Amino acid sequence: MLGIDDPLIWLAYVACLAATALCVGYGLVRRNRAGDELSQEDRAWAVDEKKVEDEL
Repeated sequence: MLGIDDPLIWLAYVACLAATALCVGYGLVRRNRAGDELSQEDRAWAVDEKKVEDEL
């Protein structure tokens, strides 16, 4: 079958494809779960970062 006689090689290919499908599926399910809310600490960091960039 396609020049690959060892069943363990086929198992490795199938496992790679299954892992890829699982990772893509997990990413699609979880992609919008994180909150986009900014904390006061995040805002303060952004202001400090902007000051440093302006000084350069």
